[in-house]
Amino acid sequence: MPFYVYILENDRDGTYYIGSTRDIGERLARHNEGRSRYTKSKVPWKLIFAEEHPDRSSALKREREIKSKKDRSYIETLVRTSRRA
Repeated sequence: MPFYVYILENDRDGTYYIGSTRDIGERLARHNEGRSRYTKSKVPWKLIFAEEHPDRSSALKREREIKSKKDRSYIETLVRTSRRA
């Protein structure tokens, strides 16, 4: 079963959250229901990016790679270029 790296955007202030999961729909619901410790104070969230990976290990590696950039413009470019494909 594949894993996904995803990026959420907060509707109110435009902040991003990067994570990984097996079930994007269920995970997004948890974020928006306030059942996620780091995102509950900024509900609602919308999914703006998802990338499929064959296993948890590669998804976590990619998640760490994106987070290590610490650059809003990198995330915006990643999202923008993924929509063209």
